[in-house]
Amino acid sequence: MTDTTDDAAGGTTGDTRDGTTPSMFPAGRTALIVRIPEAEPVVREWQERIDPATRAGAGVPAHVSVLYPFLPESLIDASVHASIAAALSPHHAFDLRFGRTGRFPGMLYLAPEPDAPLRGLTRAVTERWPEVRPYGGRYEDPVPHLTVAQRAPEADLDAAEADLAARLPLTARVRAVDLVAYDGTAWRERARFLLREPSTRT
Repeated sequence: MTDTTDDAAGGTTGDTRDGTTPSMFPAGRTALIVRIPEAEPVVREWQERIDPATRAGAGVPAHVSVLYPFLPESLIDASVHASIAAALSPHHAFDLRFGRTGRFPGMLYLAPEPDAPLRGLTRAVTERWPEVRPYGGRYEDPVPHLTVAQRAPEADLDAAEADLAARLPLTARVRAVDLVAYDGTAWRERARFLLREPSTRT
C-alpha cells in the first residue's frame, strides 16, 4: 500500500523509504490501518500521478498505519481476530486534524494531530504481540503519517507539497482499525475492528 504497507514509515534516523512496487509486497503480508476517507479528495490525484505503488495498482485508500507489517496472513485466524479486538477494546473513536505536510527522504506525507491516539493503538497491539515491531523495528520512534507519495522525484514531491499546503487543513473521525492483506495483486480488507463511541445519556 502506498503507505499501509508502504509505509515508508518514518522514524527520525536512517533511510525511511520502503519498497512500494507490487513486487516488494509479498503475498500474505498484512497490516493494521485506520482509513482516512476525508483525505481522498485531497491526496488521491497526487497519488495517482506520482506515487509508484498507487500507479501500479498496489495502493490502498488514504490511511495511517497502526502496525505494518503485522503477522503473516497464514497465521491469522479467529483467535487472532479476537485478540486484536480485545487489545483495541479500551480505545475510543477520535478526531484527527491534518494541517501540515511533512517529508522523509523521498517521501511526502500529511501529519496527523494529535498523534497520541494513533500511537496508543500501535502500543496496544504491540503489547499483545511484542515480537511484531512497526516496520520490523527499524525505527526507534516511528512517526504516524498519511503517505501522499514516496520514491517519487523531488520536483514532483515539491509540487505536490505546494498544492496541498493550500488545501489543508482537513479533519477526520477515526472509528475503526482495519486488517488488510496483500493477495499478490492488491491489498484487501480482511476485518474491521470498531473503536468505542462515547455513550450517550438520555
